[in-house]
Amino acid sequence: MSVLSTIREDIQTVQRHDPAAQSGVIIFLSYPGLHAKWAHTFEHWLWRRGVRGLARVLSQITRFMTGVEIHPAAQIGRRFFIDHAMGVVIGETTVIGDDCVLYQGVTLGGTGNESGKRHPTLGDRVTVGTGAKVLGNIHIGDDVRIGGNSVVVKDVPPASTVVGVPGRVVRRNGERVVEAADAARLHHENLPDPVREESRSNRAAIEQNEDRIAELEAQMRELTTLVRELSAQNTRAADDSSDTQA
Repeated sequence: MSVLSTIREDIQTVQRHDPAAQSGVIIFLSYPGLHAKWAHTFEHWLWRRGVRGLARVLSQITRFMTGVEIHPAAQIGRRFFIDHAMGVVIGETTVIGDDCVLYQGVTLGGTGNESGKRHPTLGDRVTVGTGAKVLGNIHIGDDVRIGGNSVVVKDVPPASTVVGVPGRVVRRNGERVVEAADAARLHHENLPDPVREESRSNRAAIEQNEDRIAELEAQMRELTTLVRELSAQNTRAADDSSDTQA
């Protein structure tokens, strides 16, 4: 794609994702997430052509100007959008698919001093909520949504919703993995609360145990009544036998 086509496509992406977006001119001038993405395109071009020192220096200038740190080696797909774009860090071996959205404070980083591929791979249409950390050489499938402040250190299957520390899947293919409240549609801030879901799951188990205990108590009362009746019958039979012998 040409530079103008890419800019036009990215502006349309902002208008699609941000309800507060204004005209294309305002978006072009005032969205640091777009500025960081556009600068990274040039820095990545330099990196691939071996001009790595200059690419690294320019990436730090971009970081200073936008609040977004993207390593020049990171691979980023089309229609990538960083909302608010402050405090976002994208590591060297990160791979990001098409139509992905990151919110402020997101880290796509490593877990230590390992070499080789040490940063995550995001599929297409992945949304990562505010302050979330996706760490290590893991794969995040297509259409995954990661809740704000989650910490994800394991692979996530496609079409899943992940929340918590450590991150865990609470929705897969449109179905809740654990019982929770109403569906959280488009807004990452409305993702299910894993603590609340765990509490509801525990309450459901307690109610099942209470029902089972009540059932066992009823059976015990029936057995007690039956034993008393049998005992009374044996007593009467013994008395009848004694009268007959007399």
